[in-house]
Amino acid sequence: MSDELLRRIVTDPGVIADPYPLLRELRETSPVHKLGFADYWILTRFEDCRLVLRDQRLGKAGAGDLVPSLTGAPAVDAGGDRSMLFLNPPDHTRIRSLVSRAFTPRWVEELRASIEAASREFLDDLAATGGGDLMARLAFPLPANVISELVGIPRAERDWLRPLILDLAATLEPGRGATDAERAKVSRDKVRAYLGELIARRRVEPADDLLSGLIAAVDGEDRLTESEMVMTVILIYGAGFETTTNLIGNMVHTLLRHPDQLACLRADRSLVPAAVEEVLRYEPPVQVDSRYAFDDVEVAGSLVRKGCVVMTLLGAANRDPAVIEEPDRFDVGRSEIPLLSFSSGIHYCLGASLARLEGQVVLEGLLDRFETWSALEESPPWKPRLTLRGLARLPVALS
Repeated sequence: MSDELLRRIVTDPGVIADPYPLLRELRETSPVHKLGFADYWILTRFEDCRLVLRDQRLGKAGAGDLVPSLTGAPAVDAGGDRSMLFLNPPDHTRIRSLVSRAFTPRWVEELRASIEAASREFLDDLAATGGGDLMARLAFPLPANVISELVGIPRAERDWLRPLILDLAATLEPGRGATDAERAKVSRDKVRAYLGELIARRRVEPADDLLSGLIAAVDGEDRLTESEMVMTVILIYGAGFETTTNLIGNMVHTLLRHPDQLACLRADRSLVPAAVEEVLRYEPPVQVDSRYAFDDVEVAGSLVRKGCVVMTLLGAANRDPAVIEEPDRFDVGRSEIPLLSFSSGIHYCLGASLARLEGQVVLEGLLDRFETWSALEESPPWKPRLTLRGLARLPVALS
């Protein structure tokens, strides 16, 4: 029965639109579930997920580790040459330490004025037409331009690069097919070649951007190799707009479905930061994070064999009644909001502060600019994805 619930969560369009009732059923009936057709364990309780994400006995599969498939295909070698998202200590520790020197919360906060200016441009465009597809007109282009500016991608090259990065994001989906994998490989080769050329340019002519900061980042005699820089930029660039795009879309969609909470925000703008946190909990843009067992290990009272994958379903964990009252109620007035939307442990999202800032800026701008928000489509479609949850479109009227 639990295998069938998971199949529907991944494949049924109706369930993809609202997976939370089935996630609740899975959490209540089989919170620690071993798939019958693959070497995967599925966790849905908050504390179980948090402990797994922080457990050093589990990590990211590396070269030589055979990762089981969710599609019935043979296990494959995880391979090498990967970003820090897929690395373990000591490589992960070294790279994250160097990257953090060029990506601090204080530096992100200094971006507020430029993010507000960019947001106003897109809001002006929406105001001129009385609305439109919020995903195409605001949720996608704003974070894409912000992260491009942050990393140092020249304006003339951004439109070419973005779809290639989106191809790479598809590799995060556990049930990806052979076509997605092949397209991602072609795109990855193009992106690596492009970034190699851009790094060479920045070595000669440094700029005030993250890429130049990564080139300059040094810890004693240690610095990032060119391959590490390329993979780090791919990670930051992809995560910097794909997940934030989903956050913005999920936020507006959720508020449209809860007009009483939108009214609360209009009455008290101090609730904006909490509202963004509540959206991250209630409708997280990242729904899955996985770990690989390097040895036999006990997880939540069950023995997980070496070579198995443990998937934490963050959307289910965020709605665990053991850690939050009335978890299926959307409430922008919550004072404490436990969530795993940015993961936990050593792989906690480096860009969490930037995503929160962009969400807050967009929400404040929409509230300031438009008195009336209306959905033009009762049930806008969701992208058919499990890991990265977001809307394919969100037509709205704004006035």
